[in-house]
Amino acid sequence: MTSNTRVVVIGAGLAGVRLARRLGELGVPAVLVGEEDHPPYNRVLLADVLAGRYTPEVIALPAPAEITRGRVTGIDRAAREVTCADGSVIAYDTLVLATGSNPVLPALRGLFDPQSDPQRHELPDGVHAFRTMDDCLGLSKAVRPGAKAVVIGGGLLGVSAARALARRDAQVVLAQQAERLMERQLDPSASKLVRRHLTDLGVEVHTESRVRGVRCVGGAVRSVEMADGYALDADIVVLACGVRPRVSLAVRAGLAVHKGVLVDDELRTSDPHIRAIGDCAQHDGQVYGLATPALEQADVLAELIAAEARGEVGGDASARYTGTRALTRLTLAGGDFFDLAAFGDPEPRPGDDVVQLADATRGTYRKVVVRDDRLVGGVLVGELGTVGALARAWEGAEPLPRDGAPLLHLLTNDGGS
Repeated sequence: MTSNTRVVVIGAGLAGVRLARRLGELGVPAVLVGEEDHPPYNRVLLADVLAGRYTPEVIALPAPAEITRGRVTGIDRAAREVTCADGSVIAYDTLVLATGSNPVLPALRGLFDPQSDPQRHELPDGVHAFRTMDDCLGLSKAVRPGAKAVVIGGGLLGVSAARALARRDAQVVLAQQAERLMERQLDPSASKLVRRHLTDLGVEVHTESRVRGVRCVGGAVRSVEMADGYALDADIVVLACGVRPRVSLAVRAGLAVHKGVLVDDELRTSDPHIRAIGDCAQHDGQVYGLATPALEQADVLAELIAAEARGEVGGDASARYTGTRALTRLTLAGGDFFDLAAFGDPEPRPGDDVVQLADATRGTYRKVVVRDDRLVGGVLVGELGTVGALARAWEGAEPLPRDGAPLLHLLTNDGGS
């Protein structure tokens, strides 16, 4: 590979923008292809835009000067070209898929017009996914004080959306099919604190509650029908049912795909000329769907591509992606500040040591799990001064001193972040 290598990056989200910028800094220009009309932005902060805390400009990413606007519809691996919806063709030597993920649209009765194009997934008026800036701006325009809003899904995204809508003075109901909120990240005690926080904001929370369908009149949503026959009046419905890797391009191109596009430690797909990073990539069986792994993958790939561009066979031997020990953090700012973090495995096994500190008055909760003298997981809700020190201890995977005092210090030292 020579220094005039043409690198094309599909996707102008966190991963794609980071990669293009790093490549530019390393002297390897890249063609960044972005589908959205908006300047690249930090998707993690969309709930803060919906809540009115930030304007869209505040969450903009420091992007490369040039972005090619277009939707890539096909990859010709033999010719090493991608085709866009407008008919334009872009040649590549190295192609990087940073296509992100799509919102999961649940199979609810009445959600789609049976006469509409099934490929376009046109939602009724008042029903919103919550994944893109357009979704966020559409929701922001629709919400008004007193509006009846139903959020379907009580994971990280659903909790963020419900809180943001409540901050806009909507009447919010959150329907969660699982037995507790954010069940993938939090233990029952932490989940109860999240529920209490939402309830204090006026959000009506229903767990173990399955939605059966939506009822529309004249193409606009009017209510949400529950499996038990109960109906919730709704002016706005937010679908926060998770995301799945956006892999349709890769599938059509014949790349190896399981949950995501399969990649090795060099982020290489089954085609040696195509890499994948971010939410669409599956490495060592893991699809992360989080910002930190996406950024780490982009940094590693930039080093690899730059080394290959310099003619170093096999790239930079020190640049390999071996996985990320990812921490989930949700900061809900404002006058009613709320902060939580979860990492590793917070559910103890037999023989594990568990340290818990709870303060019901202050609404704080801290729990860590120690296995074989190593910190393997934790959940923190409320004042998170300790999260930095705990995360570093967990990421390092080093044995903890046996007397336990340093661990208690980590849990109680609010200067640790």
